[in-house]
Amino acid sequence: MIYLDNAASTRIHDDVLNSMLPYLKEQYGNPSSIHRQGRLTRKAVNKARKQIASIINADPAEVLITSGGTESNNTALNGIASRFPSSHIITTSIEHDAVLEPCKKLNSKGFKVDYLPVDKFGMIKLSDLKDIISEKTSLVSVMFGNNEVGTIQPIQEIGKICHENQIVFHTDAVQAVGKIPVDVKELGVDLLSISSHKLHGPKGIGALYIKDGVKVDPMILGGGQEFRLRSGTENVANIVGFGQACEIVQNHLNKNMSFIKKLQSQLIKKVLDEIPEVTFNGHVESRLDNNAHFTFLGVNGEDLIIKLDEYGIAASTGSACSVNTQKESHVLKSMGFSLEQITGSLRLTVGIFNTENEINETVEILKKIIEELRAVSPFKEKYSFESKN
Repeated sequence: MIYLDNAASTRIHDDVLNSMLPYLKEQYGNPSSIHRQGRLTRKAVNKARKQIASIINADPAEVLITSGGTESNNTALNGIASRFPSSHIITTSIEHDAVLEPCKKLNSKGFKVDYLPVDKFGMIKLSDLKDIISEKTSLVSVMFGNNEVGTIQPIQEIGKICHENQIVFHTDAVQAVGKIPVDVKELGVDLLSISSHKLHGPKGIGALYIKDGVKVDPMILGGGQEFRLRSGTENVANIVGFGQACEIVQNHLNKNMSFIKKLQSQLIKKVLDEIPEVTFNGHVESRLDNNAHFTFLGVNGEDLIIKLDEYGIAASTGSACSVNTQKESHVLKSMGFSLEQITGSLRLTVGIFNTENEINETVEILKKIIEELRAVSPFKEKYSFESKN
């Protein structure tokens, strides 16, 4: 199999898996217990928290362990909103559903929620943010790197605007952490969401960075674990794996970035050079290095995914989390794409375990499949589908 859906999930690193096994078999004590087994697991959790904090240049005490990006986003939004009843929240039209759905719920509870528009590259305008801020604005939530088209927002500049207006700033950095340098101090963010399985760690674990001094109301009450912000017995094995994944990624970040950028450039060039009637989507420069998003006119993206899967290639049309809703991409719609353009879109996301040969093989198979699908396309009279070779 050629796996090119790394934005949806990544293969767990062998060293991460090995680090987890002792906490599933031998060291299985509850971290809240005072006996030796409990102390050993508590020590492991504390070490992992330091590793997670290090990858974003935070203090360990600023890292809240969660079940993943969705919980982190929900905690950030609801935890701030509960402190500022009926206030004003600003987000964007291209956020992940893990931000959009909580915002929708908050709106139904009396909060005013505004959604910043984006241009054809998926980028917001800072002037729009400045214009929409009011005295009642309590929270701004803007995604770091978009999960569909890879566009990176001007996070540092947004942070400055928020702090000038005494507004809490949250960013969903699930797609960014582990792919590019992320420094919470330089960025000036108050809250930042991370997910383990996006950076070669286990699923079901993540974190929310909460800047020292920022107050967030707890969403899960009970025994008072996680600084009394998220009660419940810690998932020690997954926490250990998450921490190990962060350390591995951080130690090899520059090398990985260079390698992945090379694969991305190779993929983009070959597709644009060798396949007719294709467009490359998202911001050309301000984008995640692992993401390549295309629109193949005259092709149905879901048919393309199925055909690619038959050849052993894993890809996607967009967010894996939105598959069950069977709705058109709100990201591409916000960018001004027509239904035809949305329908013909494909996301290919590379990772550290991919190779140049896999990229070459994928493009060759992609050319063949697209030619077959366009031969029966109702749009074949509208476009020139002649091969570029």
